[in-house]
Amino acid sequence: MSETDRRIERAPHHGEELNTGEVTKAREAASVIVLRDSTDGPEVLLVQRNPAQRFMGGAWVFPGGAVHEDEGDPAEAGRRELEEEAGLPLPDTRGFVPFSRWITPEEAKIRFDTYFFVAEAPADADPRCDGEECVDLRWMRPADALAAYRAGDLSLVFPTIKHLEQLAQFESVAHALDSARERQVEPVMPKILMHDESAEIVLPGEPGYAD
Repeated sequence: MSETDRRIERAPHHGEELNTGEVTKAREAASVIVLRDSTDGPEVLLVQRNPAQRFMGGAWVFPGGAVHEDEGDPAEAGRRELEEEAGLPLPDTRGFVPFSRWITPEEAKIRFDTYFFVAEAPADADPRCDGEECVDLRWMRPADALAAYRAGDLSLVFPTIKHLEQLAQFESVAHALDSARERQVEPVMPKILMHDESAEIVLPGEPGYAD
């Protein structure tokens, strides 16, 4: 990953404002990584958030959102968001496999504690964006999505980039699901290091994280 990918401007980008005051509590959220096989390898479903939205407007993401108080279960929240944002209803969450858990850095104003799940798309899946929260959607190979991002044709945020990099290693949906079942999901919370004109995102174990 290039240094450019790791840097964010001090001015708000996709609504990701830096916080210089008291740490904001992270709100529980869920995101579903829906995969389908193709002749060239697995494809992932990405939706584009409405550019008019203040937070992450215009960004391409995995369907997801905050857990409602009456849900309590991140997987159920992910199932609801999948239907609301991508028009992809699922009868239950039995096909969801925990993949990762990412917590927004403490240096950000808007924070989420997000549970990511991988799931195989139903054979008859016909997703359609809602036109409000999300205005477009695409099935893309993870490597193609990353290439489009590098070319400036696709707007991505740091967690989506890092997940796509991992997804690009899988040869099939079955490979992704089997690998996810063997994972021990541990929370990952990046840190934002402040510089004069910009800020750099670092992950646990990388130089500067423990400073």
